[in-house]
Amino acid sequence: MSGQTRGGSRYARRAHRGRRTRRTALVPTAILLLGSLYALLPVAWVVAASTKNNTQLFNLFAFRPGNALLGNLSTLTSYRGGIFWTWMWNTALYAGGGAILSAALSALTGYTFAKYRFRGKTMLFNLILVGVLVPAVVLAVPQYLLVAKLGLADTYWSVLIPSIVSPYGIYLARIYAGACVPDEVIEAARMDGSGEWRTFLRIAVPMMGPGLVTIFLFQFVAIWNNFLLPWLMLGSDTKFPLTVGLYTLLTQGTSQPALYTVVITGALLSIVPLVVLFLLLQRFWRVDLSAGSVK
Repeated sequence: MSGQTRGGSRYARRAHRGRRTRRTALVPTAILLLGSLYALLPVAWVVAASTKNNTQLFNLFAFRPGNALLGNLSTLTSYRGGIFWTWMWNTALYAGGGAILSAALSALTGYTFAKYRFRGKTMLFNLILVGVLVPAVVLAVPQYLLVAKLGLADTYWSVLIPSIVSPYGIYLARIYAGACVPDEVIEAARMDGSGEWRTFLRIAVPMMGPGLVTIFLFQFVAIWNNFLLPWLMLGSDTKFPLTVGLYTLLTQGTSQPALYTVVITGALLSIVPLVVLFLLLQRFWRVDLSAGSVK
């Protein structure tokens, strides 16, 4: 009888601990849900607002959709001969080209810091860490002065070149190369007669793949959403990215209120490529970091 009592007591204690664990787990879940709701509310408002005409935008309930989405898309597409799509193409060029070059440079630099010994290595890496801490807004004006000195102001290069070097990308690549590229694999490749460049391209880069995808995505999003640098560098609206182009439309909205719905619809379309890119690239985040070294 006493054994049954002790068994029942242990079962009750386990059940109590299980209920307490579930209650404790609800707290971080609720916090995450609140954070997600806070982040998604502006997106939901943009989606709803893009379906309204100018009258509905100011008179209709905030999250209640309208019936003017197709009209807004038509107005946006035809505005100034379709300059919105020129801005979209420019943004894709700046973000895509800058992110690819930045990921390549970060991979090479990070791998060098992780796997080679050379004089001044620690000092150089510390300088890169300082670059991570410096806000981009502080560097924008000096970058403009340097680009203007080279005669590249108001060109595509004036936005692309400053976007190539990413201190944070180099930092991530160094950490990733040190963690997922074993020294033994590199030494084995060297013993088999593989040169340094071949070892880097054929062995290190595939093993660093998920990290490089992360660097690419971070840099792509940063360039896509960048406003200050292209606003300083560019003077011709045909070279504007979406951020600067939509800002110019927004400033005109004070005298032409009909442009407000055009700006909101353009903002909605500007989100779509980022969502598609994230969905396409998320499959590269895999657990098996050494998959590239199997061959």
